[in-house]
Amino acid sequence: MNAHASLFTCQATDGSARAGTLITPHGVIQTPIFMPVGTLGTVKSLDPHDLYAMGAQIILGNTYHLYLRPGDEMIARRGGLHKFMRWDKPILTDSGGFQVFSLAGLRTITDDGVEFSSHIDGSKHFFSPEKVIAIQTNLGSDIMMVLDECVPYGADHDYTAKSLKKTTAWAKRCRAAYTRGETGNQLMFGIVQGGFFKDLRTQSAREITAIPFEGYAIGGLSVGESKREMLDMLEHTTPLLPSEKPRYLMGVGAPMDLVNGIRNGVDMFDCVLPTRNARNGTLFTSLGKVNIKRAQYREDDSPLDPHCSCYTCRNFSKAYLRHLYVSRELLSYRLNSIHNLHFLLDLVKKARKAIFEGRYEMFYKHWQTIYPE
Repeated sequence: MNAHASLFTCQATDGSARAGTLITPHGVIQTPIFMPVGTLGTVKSLDPHDLYAMGAQIILGNTYHLYLRPGDEMIARRGGLHKFMRWDKPILTDSGGFQVFSLAGLRTITDDGVEFSSHIDGSKHFFSPEKVIAIQTNLGSDIMMVLDECVPYGADHDYTAKSLKKTTAWAKRCRAAYTRGETGNQLMFGIVQGGFFKDLRTQSAREITAIPFEGYAIGGLSVGESKREMLDMLEHTTPLLPSEKPRYLMGVGAPMDLVNGIRNGVDMFDCVLPTRNARNGTLFTSLGKVNIKRAQYREDDSPLDPHCSCYTCRNFSKAYLRHLYVSRELLSYRLNSIHNLHFLLDLVKKARKAIFEGRYEMFYKHWQTIYPE
């Protein structure tokens, strides 16, 4: 394919909500889409067949974790992450920036990049923009993310402005390190930062979208702020991104966060929340949130969600799911994770249908009654 051909096509809109397709080396993604997170080359407790069965179109791998173990060069020698983990659909890899910047006291940020100590053995490492692109090239992901600095919630305007300068400079260096069609066929997304300052969000969007990436992400949200603050910044930032490119809201995965994001023109989402909640016994359903550990489910033979077609709901009762959870059986993690991910994938599929049918506002209001914020 021509490197400059249009990869994203918007097929329908309803207000700001939109449905489209994104072409990647490992297949076409229908948007809006939720992307399950497979940090270490696996979505926790699930195998590829589980993901295929629930309709997952694309998953995430984590650059920081895969670099540390088993190592990106080791994965490259085995033909890349797709072959290594036996997943033949698209993969997006993050830059590792979020993980590195979360290592408070274990990292030092300079204009050149970030020096950090491994959380595993304390060994020293350095991530430059060029380094994270080289790692992601070895991993062979369909979409790679640039190195950026995710500022902590509460950072002041001065710090955020200085951080923004680095993020823009690093984005340019990432782009220069990999030119699609010349270096390879992987896509690269830029990331808009700017903390919780609208002027800095506007500046970041202007600077990042001036760089010819294949898509653009909104970073630095869902980092401890209130839902209202997140939505306010999302409503400000999304319209600043080009309509002809995919828009990705990073690290967001609660049901109403997806519904709100889509309403504001976001196409792609990811989050560890559904699988983490699953392992903690908190499950999303069409009737609201269920805490499966509660005693009220001890004798409940009904399915978790009567309107869900996932493997878990088709085969097992709340009583059995509660028994597995309180007994700390490993099957609990798998069955709960299957359900939560299926639920979110089905939610975005229904959102896409609502956009095509011109009834997204009705769809939004329905879910607002189920998951009031």
